[in-house]
Amino acid sequence: MSTALFDLSGRTALVTGSSRGLGRAIAEGMAKAGARLIINGVDPARVETAVAEFRAAGHKADGAAFDVTDEAAIVATFERFDREGIAVDILVNNAGIQRRKPLVEFTTDEWRKVIETNLTSAFVIGREAAKRMIPRKRGKIVNIGSLGSELARPTIAPYTAAKGGIRNLTRSMAVEWAQSGIQANAIGPGYMLTDMNEALMSNPDFNNWLMSRIPSKRWGKPDELVGAAIFLASEASNYVNGQIIYVDGGMLAAM
Repeated sequence: MSTALFDLSGRTALVTGSSRGLGRAIAEGMAKAGARLIINGVDPARVETAVAEFRAAGHKADGAAFDVTDEAAIVATFERFDREGIAVDILVNNAGIQRRKPLVEFTTDEWRKVIETNLTSAFVIGREAAKRMIPRKRGKIVNIGSLGSELARPTIAPYTAAKGGIRNLTRSMAVEWAQSGIQANAIGPGYMLTDMNEALMSNPDFNNWLMSRIPSKRWGKPDELVGAAIFLASEASNYVNGQIIYVDGGMLAAM
């Protein structure tokens, strides 16, 4: 079978939170599929380093360092793209944080920080991207959800609320923008080997519980999200809209 449907050559992809972690893995996969990458992170030095590494590997890459909770910085970044003739064809809303404590101990400020980083940022950046995609009549938006888009666990209530919101924000984007040739979908990663999950990985009780729940009997690797990301960013998914693909080793399928 031809792989032309999955070719991202000539497309520009902005992946938020791509200077490390899951975002970095997704960005590397898209670059290998031919896309020009815009690397994002809050730390300019880390972004510059990532861009240099992408270029050294033979990929096209530029940087856009901004905090995804800073609306003014987001708007200014897209205005800069306009001036420089950069058209974002693919947006991956990946940036996120985690905070763990009992729900009754969360302060309102802590709650808002998680919601603004994990959910509101996807709305603001998605809105700015869509404003440019709609006149061009094409665009791909991939939001990063979670198992928390469907299920809850103790101590991560703001994260679960945000990721549940990502599921329905994705649907809202699809129903409003599909007529403009835009596909908005999401990926729901399972438990992945990332810095965000370091505390869980080092907890024997949690690890034993997790292995009893996951049919695959192992943690996921960040690069195992790449296939789903390329599919949803490519022409192969042109009639897929408002969906969330879970990459979780079968965890949601198990009773």
